Amino acid sequence: MVDIGYAVGYARVSTGDQDAALQHDALTEAGCARIYTDAASGALADRPQLAAALDHLHPGDTLVVWRLDRLGRSLRHLIETIEALHDRGIGFRSLRESIDTTTPGGRLVFHVFGALAEFERELIRERTLAGLAAARARGRVGGRPLAMTPAKLRQAKAMRAEGRSVSEIAEVIGVGRATIYRHLSKSG
Repeated sequence: MVDIGYAVGYARVSTGDQDAALQHDALTEAGCARIYTDAASGALADRPQLAAALDHLHPGDTLVVWRLDRLGRSLRHLIETIEALHDRGIGFRSLRESIDTTTPGGRLVFHVFGALAEFERELIRERTLAGLAAARARGRVGGRPLAMTPAKLRQAKAMRAEGRSVSEIAEVIGVGRATIYRHLSKSG
């Protein structure tokens, strides 16, 4: 095993009502000299204590978490975070999953996770494209409904012919001025 240098712990609880004591105890036992804790949903991108922990780390140090889900919002986010740590020469350990990227075996496990995440993304992409193709074959068109219907366009042309302003037309029809300009210029 490679010397992990300075171990920095990161703990996260989903709400302020939850207690991070279990995570703190495990991180302290794992040798973390300093522990940063956020009380925030894992889905939130803004986690100030995680940012502080990442700023505190230097090459040769190791970021330690109690469980993988305490660090990453998703598998993709987790992999990106750990790859960014690796690029900076910083190791990563997850105590519950026994992943330690400071060892060859830990790096192998992490790369397997990365390959599985990439595979999952490709499957989702293929299913999405197949679903869109099937919907198009049934005559369904995806996307946002058009703001300017043929009836609205006729009304806009008539109002413009009466000499009304584009702002007034847009307000009456319920669309933006840019939409009026775009459609009136297309239709002459």
